[in-house]
Amino acid sequence: MGRVCAIHQPNFLPRLSTLAKLFAADYWIVLDDVQFARRDYQHRARIAPPGRPDLAHWLSLATHLPDGRATLIRDARLADPRRSRDQTDRAIRHCYRRSRHWQQISTVLDRVLEGFAGSDRTGVVAENSTRVLLELLGWRGEIIRSSRLPARRERSQRLADLAAVTGATTYLCGPGGLRYLDHRPFEAVGVRVQAFFVPAGGLWGGNHQMSSVHAFSEIAAVDMAVLLGASGAPGRFGEDR
Repeated sequence: MGRVCAIHQPNFLPRLSTLAKLFAADYWIVLDDVQFARRDYQHRARIAPPGRPDLAHWLSLATHLPDGRATLIRDARLADPRRSRDQTDRAIRHCYRRSRHWQQISTVLDRVLEGFAGSDRTGVVAENSTRVLLELLGWRGEIIRSSRLPARRERSQRLADLAAVTGATTYLCGPGGLRYLDHRPFEAVGVRVQAFFVPAGGLWGGNHQMSSVHAFSEIAAVDMAVLLGASGAPGRFGEDR
């Protein structure tokens, strides 16, 4: 198949479906040079104590946008890094300290908290949280930031350029992206668009909007890697486009 890439904004403690797509790729291009969206998952994650979906709530990192709504993800700053770190620590401990797999959650949490000391950029902290979860699964792919790569501005053209310049032969595209994607730029550079879907039921359905941390509180990382590896194989749940 050649090299498979996923292109996605940095998400803070991402959802399981997002993590599955990245896990299925040989490398992740972090889309950090597009507009920051407050209603997205770039600076927040939904969490709840296991078995208590009625207590689900947002864990949000207060973020300052130097250029207002036009601020790019790479330029967004944590309003108070120390406070965001402490808030993350308290919230995750409160929700998951009595869960079946608290030990692995605790290991993840420690490394996520370390990320707050390394940068005050919201996107970098979010990227680190995703990297920690991928490494827990044993993922050995590469992470590249789009801001360091040449690409044109139009949405689909940008994605095609990013895939092509990094040597991808396949681009994984989730259901949200498929609604707007123009396939012609990909065809022009010889990159195949692969639809990526995860199952609707079971663990996937119950955690659709939740941070993948929630799933890790219920399943050991080694079993999660098997689950994601089976569902994430290109073509298994998606169709070639």
